[in-house]
Amino acid sequence: MQRLTGLDATFLYLETPSIHMHVAMTAVFDPSTVPGGYSFEKVRDLVESRLHVLPPFRRRLVEVPFQLHHPLWIEDPDFDLDYHVRRAALPSPGGARELAEFAADVFSRPLDRSRPLWEMYVIEGLEDGHIASITKTHHAAIDGVSGAELTVNLLDLQPEPADVPPPEKPWEPDSVPSDAELVAYALSSLARQPFQAAKAARRTALAAVNIRRRNRLPDTVPPPAPFSAPFTPFNTSVTPRRRFAFTEVPLDDVKMVKNALGGTVNDVVLAMCAGALRGYLLGKGVLPDRGLVAMVPISVRTDDQKSSMGNRVSSMLTGLATDIDDPVERFRLISAGTRQAKDQDKAIGAETLMDWTEFAAPALAARAARLYSRTKVADRMRRPMFNVTISNVPGPPFPLYCAGARMLTMYPMGPIGDGLALNITVMSYMDSMYFGLVAGREAVPDVWDLAHGINRSLDELTKAADATGRS
Repeated sequence: MQRLTGLDATFLYLETPSIHMHVAMTAVFDPSTVPGGYSFEKVRDLVESRLHVLPPFRRRLVEVPFQLHHPLWIEDPDFDLDYHVRRAALPSPGGARELAEFAADVFSRPLDRSRPLWEMYVIEGLEDGHIASITKTHHAAIDGVSGAELTVNLLDLQPEPADVPPPEKPWEPDSVPSDAELVAYALSSLARQPFQAAKAARRTALAAVNIRRRNRLPDTVPPPAPFSAPFTPFNTSVTPRRRFAFTEVPLDDVKMVKNALGGTVNDVVLAMCAGALRGYLLGKGVLPDRGLVAMVPISVRTDDQKSSMGNRVSSMLTGLATDIDDPVERFRLISAGTRQAKDQDKAIGAETLMDWTEFAAPALAARAARLYSRTKVADRMRRPMFNVTISNVPGPPFPLYCAGARMLTMYPMGPIGDGLALNITVMSYMDSMYFGLVAGREAVPDVWDLAHGINRSLDELTKAADATGRS
């Protein structure tokens, strides 16, 4: 048994009938590279042979009676691989729109908490003879970095699947603990909480002092505060239904903009998204006078935590300067803002947020989330916590293969919630950056316009960077 951390469990408590806290990856493969030809059975057998290096795939939740404490993971005694790995086909013509609609439908359905919290769809019928996969995993089990680690463990560096060394000892399922055992284990953990709470309080007090001291320094501009963002059509309640769109951009173009204008690759990503959001809202006549605010997840994994699962993540709020017309000025404001936000995040400390999530009351947290969703509070808030989630996860710069099929593209999918109906997640692979846009179906009916706006925004930045380089 392994208890979920407070941060991992928080993703369970946030779930409601309309909010699903899983993440996913939609990838397209070329099966012409498969030795001996493609078959669904080869993919299924590959997953089975790698289960010992994919720890979350055989773990399921066990809830503590009366929700006294966070749930536990156990090795599922009823594990059924064929429930999780499924075969599907797209309708003709099997293009990008059909794949996006299928992925949105998969993403719109919650995972079954009585089973390990993942599903994998192998999808045939794509144009050009390609196949695709959609792998959906609960956020309680992985974050962006650990999800990328799972992807690497599942895929290969060459068409011929590698021989993965067997586990040191055979896998054994756990017996389901009794209610009495769960309560005793929970009480034992709760007995240590006063000491942990005192430690968290000290860290929080130190963080408050550090922030106050930092914000008094000259030339320091604090990042946006929570609930200071302007209202947009993205900041409404959501239904269970999702829309999905995707696009890709050349990594070399992103790096050229970075080198010409300064900043980081992530600054360019934020600027591209900002340009797309500005154009989208301007076209609808609803662009706020003040700049939008993005929530950007930050990995806080140390080197010795690289191969661990679960969540080791913090976040920062940063302005997107969508009220600025000039793309270069907008980029420089974003770049300066991210530096300030990172400095403040360091002043707070990576452990502060994770410390306090350990003390969340499971029953109270879950009920509060359901009440917030059921009463549609988000529709009445004129100042959302932030406007959009933008996440950038580095991916492999080398080709990967699944059961011999070469991966061509990989589009990440992140969760949305009430009042926060748009998530833009980016992952690099080979020479491209792949953008996946998940949105509330009713809140953002034309999400493809936003996706295409990202390409237009990069073109705008590229021209501006080129002009800057010549001047």
